[in-house]
Amino acid sequence: MRTPNPSTSVASREEWERNVCALTYDELDVQSIARSVGDDGAGATVVFVGTTRNNFRGKVVTRLEYQAYSKLAVKTVTEIVRNAHDDSVKRATNSTSTSHLISCAVHHRLGTVPVGEASIVIAVSSPHRQEAFVACEQILEGVKQKAQIWKREYYEGEDEEKAEWKANYS
Repeated sequence: MRTPNPSTSVASREEWERNVCALTYDELDVQSIARSVGDDGAGATVVFVGTTRNNFRGKVVTRLEYQAYSKLAVKTVTEIVRNAHDDSVKRATNSTSTSHLISCAVHHRLGTVPVGEASIVIAVSSPHRQEAFVACEQILEGVKQKAQIWKREYYEGEDEEKAEWKANYS
């Protein structure tokens, strides 16, 4: 059984310069998202793919379901990416490195996400790997802690009506 989508949990997207933040009910195309941040000046592209795993604390997970307050969530994710860019510039200014972020893409699924499918893809390009890794981690943790996105885990053998909504950070 699938929970109906609330009117606030809708596909949403924000793009600026060479960055994108998207919430979608569509399956995430990891290769396409990685290519979207490509640049001839990038010596590194870091991609994080968060997938629905088949277990949690000894229980068999059958699927996850995500809902969001989309209008606010996409603004929050955009601010997280902007902060990662700003922090990258500050780190470059305070060191001998001139490295900075070139492009970031954050795509998060909404609705039902079966086991094995991607629920979030973050891609970051930068002239050097360290900055891309740092920014990717910063963006992931920011999204999990701050974005108005909630998940519901469904377990094998348990009443689906009793599945609980959880904050996206655990």
